[in-house]
Amino acid sequence: MPSDLPSSDMSTTPAALGNIDLQACQRLFDEAMTGADDGEIFFESRETESLVFDDGRLKGASYGADQGFGLRIVSDETIGFANAAELSLEAVRRAADAAVQAKQGKALSLSLTPDNPPRSNRRHYGAHDPISEMDFAAKIALLEAINAYARDKHSGVVQVSASIASDQRHISILRAGGEIYHDYRPLVRLSIGVSVEKNGRRETASTGGGGRIGLSELTDPQNWQAQVDEALRQALVNLEAIPAPAGEMDIVLGNGWPGVLLHEAVGHGLEGDFNRKGTSAFSGKMGQSVAAKGVTVVDDGTIADARGSLNIDDEGTPSHATTLIEDGILVGYMHDRLSARKMGAAPTGNGRRQSYAHQPLPRMTNTFMTGGTDTRADMIASTKRGLYAVNFGGGQVDITNGKFVFQCTEAYLIEDGRVTTPVKGASLIGDGPAVMRQIEMIGNDFAFDPGVGTCGKAGQSLPVGIGQPSLKIRGITVGGTQ
Repeated sequence: MPSDLPSSDMSTTPAALGNIDLQACQRLFDEAMTGADDGEIFFESRETESLVFDDGRLKGASYGADQGFGLRIVSDETIGFANAAELSLEAVRRAADAAVQAKQGKALSLSLTPDNPPRSNRRHYGAHDPISEMDFAAKIALLEAINAYARDKHSGVVQVSASIASDQRHISILRAGGEIYHDYRPLVRLSIGVSVEKNGRRETASTGGGGRIGLSELTDPQNWQAQVDEALRQALVNLEAIPAPAGEMDIVLGNGWPGVLLHEAVGHGLEGDFNRKGTSAFSGKMGQSVAAKGVTVVDDGTIADARGSLNIDDEGTPSHATTLIEDGILVGYMHDRLSARKMGAAPTGNGRRQSYAHQPLPRMTNTFMTGGTDTRADMIASTKRGLYAVNFGGGQVDITNGKFVFQCTEAYLIEDGRVTTPVKGASLIGDGPAVMRQIEMIGNDFAFDPGVGTCGKAGQSLPVGIGQPSLKIRGITVGGTQ
């Protein structure tokens, strides 16, 4: 459960940031900010640990620690940014001298900076230490137990891989005028892969789970055994799969992780930077119908313990629940402070960065479509010829037009209202705005993904949450292998 620790505190500085004089940094930064529109110093101290078990043995173990800061000055749309892998006043001075070049050449600069983010003592995850709460030997024993359990479950299992990744970050954000915001962010992930073989054919499936939770929650036997069972089930299904047919079909999407299609094909197009630049398929459509009635899409960084949740974003703005599409109507975008200022909107808590060495961008947190009233059974029964897509792998999307290609890792034919044969090699091809209008039925079985999502944009990777109910979508092109 979330603790009641404050997400921002003017009176303390995390020990992880060492002895750096934040008051002196503030004076340097305030001077550099004179005449600028926005900016911050983002301090970060991070520890990571990863253990990888494969082929019956521990194949890799790593631990890393990093710290540094990024200093940004924004003048209109010109950005001066400098970063350093050290926490010292002299490094901040050098960074400020470099970043201030963003103001050069401007005859006049009006202060258009939004008010400093409101303070909040709400926390959406605990302050546990995911690296040290379990000792190294116990983690290895867990990975060995996963390996043994999977091999004992089925004689066809020929390979098992499992990994544990833990991450903890202390961040402090210093803004002009003496505003300082602090946050501590834990993150864990368990990944499991199972390969099975029959008559010379081999198939592999993977599952996992995670979030801003304690490692002990993730490694409870009921949890990881269910993950192994699911990976084994998917792999065995794919052993029996036939080549997927190609053509236009009605699609029934499963709930939870299949929301990755929504995330990629629609979510990125609703981020503020693409829309202020007019490069999104959703640009200029505020208040217009962009999806079928009943479709509501939300980005919510306040969900307790979720992988994409934040107490504050990487500019110091408290996390929000932001409705993007409501009953088919476009009602909002996800904003960092720059896109909000340029579009005359309020920041939504979506300014995120991979690390101190990266600039913040409008990014998703936990993005999902809300549930409806239809049942998955009715969706399938109403489909004469189609595809039931249960799980997805990778995909690609073009933000400018929403066109996407997604690979199905588990899918079945629907014939005369019944789920029949599993198929392999199916991909869904279409464009996000069109697909949103082609949604015919919205399930009553909303679910989030198990906490494994990672989102890439502009070379930066971030943890995210994904969710949706089951959906029936008419007339999507299926790329097949026959």
